[in-house]
Amino acid sequence: MNRKLRMGMVGGGSDAFIGAIHRFAAFMDNQIELVCGCFSVNPEISASSGKSYFLPQDRVYNSYIEMFEHESKLPEGERMDFVTIVTPNFAHFEPAMMALDHGFNVVIDKPITFTLEEAKLLKAKIEATGMTLALTHTYSGYPAVKEARERVARGDFGKIRKVFVEYPQGWLSSKLEDSGNPQASWRTDPKRSGKAGCMGDIGTHAHHLAEYVTGLKTTEICAELNIFVPGRLLDDDGAAFLRFDNGAKGVLVATQIAAGEENNIRLRVYGDKGGLEWHQHEPNSLFVKWSDRPTEIVRVGTGSMSAIAAHNTRTPGGHPEGYLEAFANIYRNFSLTVRAKMNGETPKAEWLDFPTVEDGIRGMQFIDTVVEAGYNDQVKWVKFAE
Repeated sequence: MNRKLRMGMVGGGSDAFIGAIHRFAAFMDNQIELVCGCFSVNPEISASSGKSYFLPQDRVYNSYIEMFEHESKLPEGERMDFVTIVTPNFAHFEPAMMALDHGFNVVIDKPITFTLEEAKLLKAKIEATGMTLALTHTYSGYPAVKEARERVARGDFGKIRKVFVEYPQGWLSSKLEDSGNPQASWRTDPKRSGKAGCMGDIGTHAHHLAEYVTGLKTTEICAELNIFVPGRLLDDDGAAFLRFDNGAKGVLVATQIAAGEENNIRLRVYGDKGGLEWHQHEPNSLFVKWSDRPTEIVRVGTGSMSAIAAHNTRTPGGHPEGYLEAFANIYRNFSLTVRAKMNGETPKAEWLDFPTVEDGIRGMQFIDTVVEAGYNDQVKWVKFAE
């Protein structure tokens, strides 16, 4: 097969923020083209969105059910190869399962599903069908983050002892959901978001980043969740102590009521030989710290980067890469993997470096565990959900 992969979308209409981000990321490396979609539950918005994306009218659908059924009947040279699902959390599972049943690979926003049980069923379906799923935990796509992971894995910092990860936002400092803001409305609605608000939305990003870079697995959580804005139904702030499977301890803070903050996600990891620090507001710099010599600043695009970080870097040093490029790295590695499998080839190790259903299950386990621990009146350690 020597062509672009054909992408369909569920959600992501012209009235949605994250859909545009997915399209920017998917198209960046010229590996993917949009061929169809059901872009909204509102048929008029879906139709107008499809028209603005220059799609033929017969490839713009009123429902994802109609899309999967019609696309699966098209010749191989026409039908989509995979679908990107960019809907609120409650509308992830059913379209993903149906896509897999019809032979389509899947890219899906986090958290992967509405419940842990759904995530496990999705994993079983992927194993049964042999299809590929990518989960868009964006921050793992940054080259500096991949460099950090590589240095931890090769033992530069010795045994990891301490992990700090924080994700402060301020956009929900007021009850924005009452103003008609669609992003705020569904994220604070337990019927659409699930049992967690802030921790489901951005706490899962922080948790994934900590586990991705360290290679460790969380075993227990002690937490406190808060609702600061009166009348809000889900947590808008929280903190957790983490215990990892190697004996390391961690602290995770996620909040959406830190007035004035944007998306200031930050990670610090310390071993018995040294440590590292990375934050998204300075994404091309990795700070490497030592107890016996000055801190080093590793810059993306320089010759000191590992092969895996270099694979995910597009420009020479001094030309900053950011959020869209990190997002695009997930799509590129996913597309390289899918293309290799379609050609009967074995994907290279660096192509397989993207979040999968396993990461999605870890995210749902985190949500269940932090909610159980966080709303307990007593200080209580809760084992990571199974």
